[in-house]
This record gives sequence, structure tokens and C-alpha cells, in this order.
Amino acid sequence: MFELNVIELPDSTRTAQEAANAIGCTVSQIAKSLIFKGKTSQNPILIIASGTNRVNEKAIKEHIGEKLEKADADFVLEHTGFAIGGIPPVGHKNPISTFIDEDLLQYDEIWAAAGTPNAVFKLTPQILVEITKGSIISVK
Repeated sequence: MFELNVIELPDSTRTAQEAANAIGCTVSQIAKSLIFKGKTSQNPILIIASGTNRVNEKAIKEHIGEKLEKADADFVLEHTGFAIGGIPPVGHKNPISTFIDEDLLQYDEIWAAAGTPNAVFKLTPQILVEITKGSIISVK
């Protein structure tokens, strides 16, 4: 069991840059939760990426065995229960296959969205892996 404290900030944390500015950490320490959908299966795929990294969809295909598609706002809300801009790495409506950016593992602490565009929580990469049961991969 982990005690993770959610912090409500006066400034937006909707983007990784806004979150880093509001928290006072580097953009790379922001664990951004991105929902994609499998092109064939239509299943949601959660990729938790370091704030500075762009997801290389071809690299992800190697891990999941199908192409990724961008998920629209309705799809994200339907599968997670959260709106884009505040998606946390855990607590979704349904279980979601999860992949974690290996670049996050270099930090002592990282920050993730906590369900709204103004809420975040601090955790370690090790806790992130444990609470999400995510696979660690290179997302770049």
C-alpha cells in the first residue's frame, strides 16, 4: 500500500510543460498518461511517457503486435473515466494494457496527473511500475 498525496495547483497542469512549471520540476519528470487504441483490436493502450518524449508509434507496435491509432476524447473518457489533460496512470474504469517509458526510471521522483487539469501527485518510478503493472519499454 502506498500513500500518494494529490496536490491541487492553482495553475493548469494540462500539458507536461504547464505541469513542470506549476510544480517546479523538469518536464522530463512529468509522467504523461497517453491513451491510444489498437488499430485492429480497438482496445485502449496506456503509454506513460516522460514529458519530453514523443511516442514513436512504430516502436510501440513491436511490443503490442498491432498499429496504434490516436484515441479521441470520447474514447478516452469512455475507457478511463477521465478527460484528456488530467488522465492519471491508475484508477481507470476498466483495466488497460500499460507501457512505461524507460526514461522515467532515471529519476528519484516523478509527477503524474491525478484526474483533473489542476491535480498531480508525486511518486517514484518504482511505485509507478508497481501500481500500474506496466511493462517498461523504450517509447522513443
